[in-house]
Amino acid sequence: MRVLVSGGAGYIGSHTVLSLIEAGHDVLVVDDFSNSKPTVMARVESLTGAHVPVHAFDLTDVDKTERLFATEQIDAVIHFAGLKAVGESVAKPLEYYANNLGSTFALVNAMRHHDVRRLVFSSSATVYGDNAPVPYHEDYQPLSASSPYGRTKVMQEQVLSDVAAADGLKVALLRYFNPVGAHRSGTMGEDPQGIPNNLMPFIAQVAVGRREKLAIFGDDYPTADGTCERDYIHVEDLAAGHVAALEHLDAMTEPVRAFNLGGGTGTSVLELFRAFERAVGHELPYEIAGRRAGDLPAYWADTARAAEELGWRATRTIDDMCADTWRWQSANPQGYPEG
Repeated sequence: MRVLVSGGAGYIGSHTVLSLIEAGHDVLVVDDFSNSKPTVMARVESLTGAHVPVHAFDLTDVDKTERLFATEQIDAVIHFAGLKAVGESVAKPLEYYANNLGSTFALVNAMRHHDVRRLVFSSSATVYGDNAPVPYHEDYQPLSASSPYGRTKVMQEQVLSDVAAADGLKVALLRYFNPVGAHRSGTMGEDPQGIPNNLMPFIAQVAVGRREKLAIFGDDYPTADGTCERDYIHVEDLAAGHVAALEHLDAMTEPVRAFNLGGGTGTSVLELFRAFERAVGHELPYEIAGRRAGDLPAYWADTARAAEELGWRATRTIDDMCADTWRWQSANPQGYPEG
């Protein structure tokens, strides 16, 4: 298939572009580079030997989005593009609603006008809210979220479900848990702008000397070691899940289907930190800080549906995730170069 990947220069998007090419698909990318760098695409091309056309604009630009579909042959879309920092969304809710919903409206309208019927959507486990039983299962209702970012995901899932039911789209909603890791080559990885919002890139920046120490928020949760437990998934496993979902769309018997993409087990903050120390080969500095508002003690995915229907499951271990992250960060201490 010829696949348009929106946000294809981002962390998960770029790894998915790589996996799509390796699976034999033809890929083009649209990205406004607000949270990524153009140099990542050169690395994708170097690893694959394939040319990836890149359209540099914001999907909320309706005219440019329409023109893209009018001038390119597109068989399917994988939609990553959007703002994604939980804390920032609380401070800038209007920007998040306008960007995340506006980009989806423009994209799906263009798909409808040009008879593109296949869509894989980048959603999040945050849609399960604060009260879902663990492990999280795709059929849980009602969906909710505690941040404007999360609520945009809930809203986008609802919009896509309604449009699919009315217009005959086939949509896979992929609910991610905690993507970490880097490409096995060490040339592609997570490169957050500013202070990292997520645990693994923060640990990596401590290890490479960009941050003084890790703050662990709370050690008195009802978990094995008192720190929060999360479901971590290697970004290459996650990328493979997108390829599997894309290739399953035509076989779906209903217009929309949600799939959890996670490892299916909980790993504590301290366990992940110790695994990263093993990857680095020495101890790293950390301190215990107070609990952070809104953090849940523990959650992880029920991954049975993805295994049964997509033939997909996560295969890489926590030690793999840390080793690959360290290979990337140590070779690229400042992330991707500008340009």
